[in-house]
Amino acid sequence: MGGLHWGKCATSRLLVNYAEPYRSQILDYLFKPNFGASLQILKVEIGGDAQTTDGTEPSHMHYENDENYFRGYEWWLMREAKKRNPNITLIGLPWAFPGWIGRGKNWPYDYPDITASYVVSWIIGAKQYHNLEIDYVGIWNERSFNSKYIKVNCIFCIYIVILYIYIGAHYPGTTTVPEALKTGKQLWSSEDYSTFNDDVGGGCWARILNQNYVNGQMTATISWNLVASYYQDLPFGRDGLMTAQEPWSGNYVVESPIWITAHTTQFTQPGWKYLQTVGHLAHGGSYVALTNQRGNLTIVIETMTHDHSVCIRPPLLPYTVTAQRATFCLKGSFASISELQVWHSKFDFKVKKPVYFQKLSPVKVSNGSFTLDLDVDEVYTVTTITTGLKGNYPEPPPSSPFPKIYKDDFKVQHPDFSEAPDFADQTGVFEYFINETDPGPHVYTLRQVVTQRPITWVADADQTISVIGDYKWQNVTVSCDLYMEEENGGGVFVAARVDKGGGSVRSARGIFFWVFADGTYKVTSDLSGQSVLAEGQSGTRANIWNTLTLSVKGDNAFGELNGHVLWKNAVGLVPKNGWAAIGTSSFQLAQFDNFAVQAE
Repeated sequence: MGGLHWGKCATSRLLVNYAEPYRSQILDYLFKPNFGASLQILKVEIGGDAQTTDGTEPSHMHYENDENYFRGYEWWLMREAKKRNPNITLIGLPWAFPGWIGRGKNWPYDYPDITASYVVSWIIGAKQYHNLEIDYVGIWNERSFNSKYIKVNCIFCIYIVILYIYIGAHYPGTTTVPEALKTGKQLWSSEDYSTFNDDVGGGCWARILNQNYVNGQMTATISWNLVASYYQDLPFGRDGLMTAQEPWSGNYVVESPIWITAHTTQFTQPGWKYLQTVGHLAHGGSYVALTNQRGNLTIVIETMTHDHSVCIRPPLLPYTVTAQRATFCLKGSFASISELQVWHSKFDFKVKKPVYFQKLSPVKVSNGSFTLDLDVDEVYTVTTITTGLKGNYPEPPPSSPFPKIYKDDFKVQHPDFSEAPDFADQTGVFEYFINETDPGPHVYTLRQVVTQRPITWVADADQTISVIGDYKWQNVTVSCDLYMEEENGGGVFVAARVDKGGGSVRSARGIFFWVFADGTYKVTSDLSGQSVLAEGQSGTRANIWNTLTLSVKGDNAFGELNGHVLWKNAVGLVPKNGWAAIGTSSFQLAQFDNFAVQAE
C-alpha cells in the first residue's frame, strides 16, 4: 500500500497566514497521526514561477545564476508535515519551469541536462537547508514524453529511475489500463478527487479510496488538493480535504473528507498489503482488507450511492446500492481473532445530521466470522488496531469577510515567507524586497521578480498580477506606491473588480489603471490592456516612485496620480464585483509599497 494525499498549485497559499493556534490545529487535522486525516503522503509542487491552477509558486531558481531555498511555503509545509509524522512520504513534481530552462521555447526537455540539474538542485536543497528527504519526484505534471528523453546522461537517468518506481494516473475513474497492469509496477492514482468538499464530495472520496484498488489495483490515492486554502472564487473553490480560506478571521472547517480519510489512514500504514479477497458487495458498495503481515487486519467498507458520490471527473456510470446484511469470514491466521474495533460514518442527505468517524462497540467474531447490517451511504472500518482517535479542538472563530479596510507597508525585516500576506499571485511572483540603495521611505517593498515568460502549464497572462481581498467587493478605493525599474516598456497598474484568476487569468476583466515609463497612462476593462476606457499623458517615468489611487463606485470611476485626479470615466461595461490587484504590463522588475484598500 502506498498511502494517501497532498497540496499544490498554490492551493495552500492562505494557510501560512493563519495566526496560532489555528494554523497548527489545521496542520494537526491533516498530518498528526491518530488525530484526523493522518496523511501518509505529501506531494508538493516544485515551484516554477508560473500559473498552475489557482496561482503561481516561486521557483528556487528564478534565473540561471540564482538559487534560494526559502521561497514560497512548500518547504515550510513539508517541515510541518514531517514534524507531525516523521514517516510521511514526500513527493515533488514540477507543473511549470522558469523560462531560462527552455532557452526560448515553452518546453523544458530540449536540454534535459539543464532540467535534470534544476530538479536535482531542488532535491539537494530540500536536504541541505531543511533536512528533508524527498522520496519521489516526477518529470512534468500531465505531460507526455517520447522515449528518447530517457536515453540521456547519467544524472538524468537517476532522475528518471526515481520516477519509474511507480506508475501514476490522474483521475482514473477507479480503473487501470491493461498496459499498466502488465508492467508489474506499483500503480497509484497520483492525482484524484478534485471535488467540492461538501458531503457529496466526501462520498466521492469514500468510494474512490476503496474502488481505486478494488477495480484498478491502485495502492495509493493522492487527493488534489490538500486543503482549500485559497480564495474560493478562484477555479475549483473548496476542492480540498478541508477548508481554511480565512486567515483574517481564523475560521476553518473540518470537512467530511478528513474523517473519510481517517477510516483508512488511522488503521493502516505504508507497507501494509492489500489482501486478494477484496471486491464489491452483493447489493452495491465495496470492501478492501489490508494487513501488516504481523497479525493485524483492517477492513474498510463503503456503501456510497451513485448520486451521493459523484466526483468532478470522470463521468460516473449508473449503479445501485441498497441496504444489506454482510457476513465476513476470516480464515488462516485471522481465524483466531475474537473481536474487532469498529468505526462508523453515516452520510445523511435527508435531515442533514451526518455522523463522521464514530467509534462503536467492538464486533464479536464467532467461528471466524462476523456480520454487519449496512445501510446506504455508510463507511465502516473494522480492525484489530486499537489506537484510532477522533481528534478535536475548540470551535475556531466564526467566519467573516475580508476586512473592508486593509493596509500593508511591507516593512518586514526578516519575513517568515517570501510572499506578503493574503496576496495571491496569478501571473508572476511578488516577493518581499529590501532596497538597500534607497535611503528614503521605500526600503522595504514588494517586488515582481519574474523577467521572462515561464515554461507554462496553463495559459498564463502576458502581464503579471496578484489579487487580494473580497470577490464581492463593488465600490472600492485601491491605492499603492509603484516603482518601474524598466525604462523601455515599463508599466504598472492597480485594479479593482478583477473577475478571474487561475487558468482563466488571461481573460480577466475589471478596471485596470496603468501608468507607463514613457509618460502615458491608460484605463482598461481587461488585464490584456486591449479594451481602453481612457488614455493620455501622465508624465510618469522609470526609477521614480508614484502613487496610484483608483476609486470605483457604481458605474463611475476616477484615478489619481500622486494625489491629483488624472482621469474620470464611466465604466458601465465592466464586472460588478471582484478582487483588488496590482501588477505589471509585462514580465519585468517593478516594486510596490504602501498598498491600501477601502471597500464600502
